[in-house]
Amino acid sequence: MIDLRGIDLNLLVSLDALLAESNVTRAAERLHLTQPAVSTQLARLRQIFGDPLLIPAETGRGMTRSARALALMEPLHAALKNLEVVVRHQPAFDPHTDTRRFVIAANDNGTAVLGLPLMERLPELAGPGVRIAFIVADQPSTTERLERGEIDLLIGSERMVPATMRARKLFDERFVVVQRKGHPRGTAPLDLDTYCALDHVLASTSGGSFHGFMDEHLEALGRTRRVALSVQHFTLVPELLAHTDYVSTLPSRFAARHRDRLDVFDLPFEARGFTAFAAWHPRNHADPALVWLRETLTCIAQHCVSFLPR
Repeated sequence: MIDLRGIDLNLLVSLDALLAESNVTRAAERLHLTQPAVSTQLARLRQIFGDPLLIPAETGRGMTRSARALALMEPLHAALKNLEVVVRHQPAFDPHTDTRRFVIAANDNGTAVLGLPLMERLPELAGPGVRIAFIVADQPSTTERLERGEIDLLIGSERMVPATMRARKLFDERFVVVQRKGHPRGTAPLDLDTYCALDHVLASTSGGSFHGFMDEHLEALGRTRRVALSVQHFTLVPELLAHTDYVSTLPSRFAARHRDRLDVFDLPFEARGFTAFAAWHPRNHADPALVWLRETLTCIAQHCVSFLPR
């Protein structure tokens, strides 16, 4: 039995040419190798197969295939052709005809800002074979599920992206203040005193906290605000603000989706924003379906129009 681990694939390619040509010189020309190199390969092949393979013709001109060589010709050529197809095959994904189920992990801000536009446009972007599930990004289980292949893509800020994953920047984000249209304070720009005096709704993804990112900035300025309500989901805030006199500080792109019933204002102090990324497991980097999903989300992110007051 031949040990395939010890066979250089190039030797089999050379054998295919030698058997087809029954001539070392012509085989060398076909392989773009020197005649001595092909002669050396033939000697190695004879060793491997324990057979002369090509025998000098009785006429002294050319060579004759052995019985073993004749038996090898057709299956060897077919095997090499099949291998060529495998090697040259470039996987592709057509969202309009192919079937694929995607699982995307994101917080509700990411789902609202990128997920909703994706879901709204899905009928024009893909056919019925493409289905997308959005789940809550819950560290560290999200990392483990990315590792296991249960999640295809993670959308989140830089602090949410595991170091072991590949990532692509989607957009830079900043925070704005929002209130309902017709709010009793009017639509004048906010100053720091007014901001601190208002009753705030905090969207705290950790749940139950009355101290958020903006409070850290205010503490550095020696100021405080009153957080009257704390909710765990961003998506609750616009509905709550629309029916009360509370205000909230939200990511600008999220606020832009509700500008029909909310007024948006600049913060009266400097505050750091964040950068949103798409992250995926390195093994899926070249997966054409995942490439399509990443490119689609990037396109949505680049064309996401926010109301950015100045």
